[in-house]
Amino acid sequence: MSFYKFKPLLKQTIWGGGKITAFKHIDSPLTNIGESWEISGVEGCETIVADGHDAGKSLNRLVSEQRERLVGRDNYQRFGNEFPLLIKFIDACRDLSIQVHPDDETARRRGHEHGKTEMWYVLKSDPEAQLYNGLRQQLTPEGYRQMVSDGTITQALARYRVHEGDVFFIPAGRIHAIGAGCFVTEIQQTSDITYRIFDYNRRDKDGHLRPLHIDEAAEAIDFTVRDSYRTYYEPMQDEGVPLVSCPYFTTAVYDLNDPMTIDYADLDSFVILIGLQGSCELTDEHGLTTLFREGETVLLPATAKTVRVEGTIKFLETYV
Repeated sequence: MSFYKFKPLLKQTIWGGGKITAFKHIDSPLTNIGESWEISGVEGCETIVADGHDAGKSLNRLVSEQRERLVGRDNYQRFGNEFPLLIKFIDACRDLSIQVHPDDETARRRGHEHGKTEMWYVLKSDPEAQLYNGLRQQLTPEGYRQMVSDGTITQALARYRVHEGDVFFIPAGRIHAIGAGCFVTEIQQTSDITYRIFDYNRRDKDGHLRPLHIDEAAEAIDFTVRDSYRTYYEPMQDEGVPLVSCPYFTTAVYDLNDPMTIDYADLDSFVILIGLQGSCELTDEHGLTTLFREGETVLLPATAKTVRVEGTIKFLETYV
């Protein structure tokens, strides 16, 4: 099989909104859906194959059965039976906490397998939506602790008004937060480690302050200050435009009106396609087809050689 679709895991959060179900063209009785986990091998939160011969199997089972045929030889040697990427849609009706993720080395010192490097591609968000990404002023660990203590840490962060198509790369160690009104696609390492730095003194549904991880975060933060934290690119029609390339994933965006055949014959990796706008038909080298549209995510195994795209569609392509 050359196309795998998975049942999304819809997650209710205290900050979740109402954009995800409409974007994905699905019905759900759930409210305040903050995240849709599209492709996940996180233990306890594995996505399940939606249809076809392997329907009902978890992503982790699929990897253990197909090994390098699914993920690629080098990826299987590197990650074993763990699928290396986690794909999400995130809808923030309220500000998310100020947070940071550890790198691999820091995570392992604390008993975890991997750190968490990620990226955001901004979907159609509210007009005033903003997010934080990176430091705008130099901080010492002591200065960081003081600003957290007095509730002024956001003053030290670079803040961006966002628009559809904006891209932000968030390497492990970079302080960040998604703001109210933002709707994004997130591509990240398979890791669920988050060190919460500041949460606006909010309480959860039971009236409790959510725990903070100020000391853990201090160890993980990269205090480097940069001029800009945006990822700049030139949008193009009917060709792939590179966005991010790092040791954990390589991502491009395609905005297609004309039919296009994408060649993966020399790529030793699975490929994930994330629908952003429009719809199309995907056809592999064997003539197998599937419909693909905005709000959907499709996994192509490493054995796929080509995919023919016919329709009017904008999507992200990512692989390791």
